Amino acid sequence: MTLSPIVLSFLSDLKSNNSREWFGENKPQYELVKKNFDLFIEKLIVDFSDFENMDGVKLKDCSYRIYRDVRFSKNKDPYKTWLSASFSAGGRKSGLMDYYLHVEPDGKSFLGGGMYSPTPEQIQKYRQEIDYNATLLKKILGEKRFKLDFGEALGESLKKIPKGFDPEHPEAELLKRKQLFFWHKFTDEDVQSSTFTSNVTEKAKTLKPFLDFLNVAFFDQELI
Repeated sequence: MTLSPIVLSFLSDLKSNNSREWFGENKPQYELVKKNFDLFIEKLIVDFSDFENMDGVKLKDCSYRIYRDVRFSKNKDPYKTWLSASFSAGGRKSGLMDYYLHVEPDGKSFLGGGMYSPTPEQIQKYRQEIDYNATLLKKILGEKRFKLDFGEALGESLKKIPKGFDPEHPEAELLKRKQLFFWHKFTDEDVQSSTFTSNVTEKAKTLKPFLDFLNVAFFDQELI
């Protein structure tokens, strides 16, 4: 399954013409784009089933609408200029740490995942896990394949170690983390390549141990 060149082309045009009038005039093209992207997501659901529990997960459980909710935003553009989907057991509304795929022109496409907007309870559980034994997480993040595909951790950290922990804690930097997530960027050529589906799937497999670590810590999620 290959993403058609019209996907990035349409999104690029939308970025320059983000209005309901333009979108309405070009709705037939959008329908073609959406159909192609939907088929692509359905193929990924099947492929992800080889290493994740995707039982019962359908297209609607993974994909996001292109329409923006502008009610509480200063940016009143009515449409997103990207297409996206999340993959996990139970779908994107399950609450699990999932694989997030973002397709956007000009090299802004990526596959990512991790602790992006954790709840206070999740932060507490993460820090408890790090305080108890950070060996597993450090091993995951230190794997050669992981570092090659996802590089350094992204996200914000506290300036000082959280209250309740020894300032000289050997895992101080991990304990300071308010966010901990990773992404692998794709070029426009990657996105339009015939190998994009397999490329996304392989990167997801690399990311899996990290997401498993978080889901076990947060939800006692059973691994498959």
